[in-house]
Amino acid sequence: MKKFILKREEGRASDVDYQIDYESLLNPAQRSAVFHENGPALVIAGAGTGKTRTLVYRVARLVESGIDPSEILLLTFTRKASMEMLSRASRILDERCARVKGGTFHHYCSHILHRYADRIGYPDNFTIIDASDSVDAIQLLRSQANLSSSDSRFPRKSTLYNMFSSSINKQQSLAGIIEETYPQFLHHLEMISDLFMEYQDYKELNRVMDFDDLLVHTCNLLKEDKEVRMAVAGRHRHVMVDEYQDTNALQADLTGLFSSVHNNVMVVGDDAQSIYSFRGADHRNIMAFPDQFESTKVIKLEENYRSTQRILDLANQVLDQAKEKFDKKLYTENEKGDLPGLVKAANHNDQSRFLTQMILQLREQGYELNDIAVLFRNGRDSFDLEVELNKKNIPYVKFGGQKFTEAAHVKDVLAHIRVLVNPMDTIAWNRVLMLIDGIGPKTAGALFRWIRKSDNPFQIDQSGSVSERYAMQLKALSDLLKRMQQQRESVPEVIEAVVRYYESFCKKRYDDHPKRLKDLETFIDISGTYGSVEKLLEDIALDPIEATTYDTEASQKDEAPLVLSTIHSAKGLEWRVVFIIQCLDGVIPSGYAIDDPDQLDEELRLLYVACTRARDQLYFTYPALYQGGYGDYFTNPSRFIEELDDTLMEPWLLVEESREDSAKQLGSGSEAEHS
Repeated sequence: MKKFILKREEGRASDVDYQIDYESLLNPAQRSAVFHENGPALVIAGAGTGKTRTLVYRVARLVESGIDPSEILLLTFTRKASMEMLSRASRILDERCARVKGGTFHHYCSHILHRYADRIGYPDNFTIIDASDSVDAIQLLRSQANLSSSDSRFPRKSTLYNMFSSSINKQQSLAGIIEETYPQFLHHLEMISDLFMEYQDYKELNRVMDFDDLLVHTCNLLKEDKEVRMAVAGRHRHVMVDEYQDTNALQADLTGLFSSVHNNVMVVGDDAQSIYSFRGADHRNIMAFPDQFESTKVIKLEENYRSTQRILDLANQVLDQAKEKFDKKLYTENEKGDLPGLVKAANHNDQSRFLTQMILQLREQGYELNDIAVLFRNGRDSFDLEVELNKKNIPYVKFGGQKFTEAAHVKDVLAHIRVLVNPMDTIAWNRVLMLIDGIGPKTAGALFRWIRKSDNPFQIDQSGSVSERYAMQLKALSDLLKRMQQQRESVPEVIEAVVRYYESFCKKRYDDHPKRLKDLETFIDISGTYGSVEKLLEDIALDPIEATTYDTEASQKDEAPLVLSTIHSAKGLEWRVVFIIQCLDGVIPSGYAIDDPDQLDEELRLLYVACTRARDQLYFTYPALYQGGYGDYFTNPSRFIEELDDTLMEPWLLVEESREDSAKQLGSGSEAEHS
């Protein structure tokens, strides 16, 4: 019998009767991206030009045209972003869009590796460790090697982790990373290299992977195993990558591998917003995309829906100073708006006084406090301002704090779950065992050696390798683990059992235990959305929960707070009014970047990102006199600002209120006047 394979026919854009009115909902450039059919495409999406909207409508359009949603892959830099995009696509079309594969590179790589674990010599129950666990593992190996007793200063555990991770993400040799960024440790290169290899062996022995391993192992698997590559890439009829300017070398390779069968890949990003080189992001990935993918169609989104034209005029000229960029000009149909302000204060305190008084004036004019953001290059740049805000009783939130699941008490509970899933996880066992009074690293090490050889590692009370004084506590731990292993309990029931066991330890270790136990009650509730503890561990490792309900409840008792944020943390956000403070040469650009053209360009992009967060009003402020630990000195404004056309900004003069005026206007506060 002869067989004839009927090729599946996908609807072409011209053949489909679309239910969504794309013509009226999208501008011409957005429509060009949404209706791009086959082959590679690069969408250069300027700030505020509807990048997310474009991706959402492209997902809907592909599904409407007959593409199987499960054959569409959407990669973003947070799971929240992909979930929101697919949720929006489902609302504008239908629930088919929810079947699109969405997530981060790390999540998707984890999915692939769990499926093909046997191909790389790992069990399918391997666990993922976060950055703090990686640092702890490195410290354990560092201590065992007694490197702290070397004749000269040896890198700290966090520095070693950054060295190792940078080498992997940037695809550079460890020697090259140390020579470039940590030259003071070059004489320790051999010992650092040995420690790096020990760390790799340690992870394999303990059946764990860190974030970098997820990318490395997936990349190697797809490159070396053609059968797996064809199976994985064959399922990707269309691949889309958001924020491509933030990809590292491995993620750029993975983009090519994921799309290697059908070659339908669209990446979306803005070269002008590439500001994360310290995390391994490589600005060259987006610049080189048209060369890497033959016959790439380049689409530019330049119509801005966020800012006034005067803010965009300034942002465009900031970007004109960049050495390497795609040419584009942001424009808008919005009103022209006010000129951005340039405020020179006498010193730090006058800068802070101006900000607090101006913020209160804006509030009286009808702005909500959370309509306003103060942005800065470094976290320390806002210290003086925070003192003034507290004096004026202005509530604020500062972006960049510790995530909920990175807190010690939450990690303690999670360690018990990790042990349950992967009994060979030394890092988790150390955390669990050292909660018990009297058990230190040496005893924990002896117990773990027994665990590794035992047929049932959860019967730790029968190890016979430690003192009788630990027997009762070890039996309690053993009973907990055996119960969870044997009973088919729901995820919240498992978490609740661990929390009840852990409660006494929490009360002994922390003075603020009521708050921490309340956090853990919240954690039990959150865990109800998960079908398995394995999925819970994976999601929390790759996408930590941001904040506690305790903190949320506290903030709800007052009006929504003013936002203080580093520029890096503000990317992707927007406010009606933005103040950029400490606009000094040596701060932005950083003094460390001045002699490096590539780093100087990134500092320029950082200022561009800050400018384009503003919708209605934008202010640059700086102190004329810098007061530091080495004395006071006169400053220069940022070279990036000095290069701008004078007509793009309005200088402001800060004038002290006279005693007579103060007497007339009791408690009115000083005002900023135009010069």
